[in-house]
Amino acid sequence: MHNVLLVDDEKRMLDLLALYLKPHHYMCQKAQSGYEALAYFETNVFDIVLLDIMMADMDGWELCQKIRQFSDVPIIMVTAREQNKDVVKGLKLGADDYITKPFDEAVLLARIEALLRRQTPADHVKQNGLLWDESRYVLSYQNKPIKLTPKEFMMIGYFMKHPNQVFSREKLIDLVWGFDSNTTGRTVDSHVRNMREKIKQAGFPIENHFKTVWGVGYKWLNDS
Repeated sequence: MHNVLLVDDEKRMLDLLALYLKPHHYMCQKAQSGYEALAYFETNVFDIVLLDIMMADMDGWELCQKIRQFSDVPIIMVTAREQNKDVVKGLKLGADDYITKPFDEAVLLARIEALLRRQTPADHVKQNGLLWDESRYVLSYQNKPIKLTPKEFMMIGYFMKHPNQVFSREKLIDLVWGFDSNTTGRTVDSHVRNMREKIKQAGFPIENHFKTVWGVGYKWLNDS
């Protein structure tokens, strides 16, 4: 199931997009302004963004640029502006695709699926000698494996694949344990503490990369 951020200042359009997408197993988060959309990024991980251009306070051009400062999430501009110069502007500012209103539901779904196929995340991430390898189910530092529990392994994978993204405890519960789990924030903290200690004991300077965002959750930094 993919997480989709829908951004449009018209509630009717947000509801219509969600109506199209939900039967195809997309989880939709709705934002009616650019500022609301940016706030959602602080505590959520999205697989794709559908973005309107003409919005008050912050238009889609500006929001697209701001998202590109910290994320390479696929962006499709969904807008009534159909002139070629607008399409070119959107693509140059960082959008991956551009579709005009009114649109055909099947075409929109096909565009989304095409982008998601190209954006399939790599099965391994490496940073400063720390390697997360999903295909072999191994976390290693300088080629020496670090023994983690399955949930600890999943957790460090989410952090390393989404640098600078803040993960709330609630979001980690959804991702690692499942949304219907009875897991509490204390359990998350316990797993995080154990994971951090194991990686530290292996010699990796985790304190330079793994940060606690007080009152919110945790995040991984690419740069020390």
